Amino acid sequence: MALVPVIQPPIIKLLTTKEERKIKMKPPRAVSRLEKIMFPIVGLLLTTYISPTSLPLLGMLFFGNLLKESGVTKRLADTSSNALIDTINILLGITVGASTQADVFLTYDSILIFILGALAFMVATAGGVIFAKIMNWLSPKDNPINPMIGAAGVSAVPDSARVVQMEGLKADPSNHLLMHAMAPNVSGVIGSAVGAGILLSFLM
Repeated sequence: MALVPVIQPPIIKLLTTKEERKIKMKPPRAVSRLEKIMFPIVGLLLTTYISPTSLPLLGMLFFGNLLKESGVTKRLADTSSNALIDTINILLGITVGASTQADVFLTYDSILIFILGALAFMVATAGGVIFAKIMNWLSPKDNPINPMIGAAGVSAVPDSARVVQMEGLKADPSNHLLMHAMAPNVSGVIGSAVGAGILLSFLM
């Protein structure tokens, strides 16, 4: 994921023209509070039916979203998004760092996993951009789709959305694509977790 800002820009530029990178999308519509509350509930139910093994990961994602959007658990939402997540990150970093000695970590298998991960991001970026180009060709002229947002479909949140935003600003300083790119970005997280859960259920 740390390589996303290095991997994605050349692939985006290779597969899109400067005119396509300049495409401005319509501002996102206003989302009602009911929709914001229903999203994690419906998402959780669908995930439960499609891939129960991915429930621990996506359940926490949807739970945090519900805490924030419900409006009645402000203290819990603030704690979860600040103090609690910082504490978990510190503990996770210490435990992972303490268990990754060079003789254990720098092996053929770990290097192969690193290379396969980089290749996966490259393929996913290229596939997303190409699919978004097709969507742009099929969309009405008054509602174009910037092909770059397809690159944000990988599960690197929010790095890939920021890459799309930066590339949009390079093509046109008034072209802001961050909110548009966050939609496929979050979808990529949900989709990859569901896919991993399905794969895990076959392997178990």
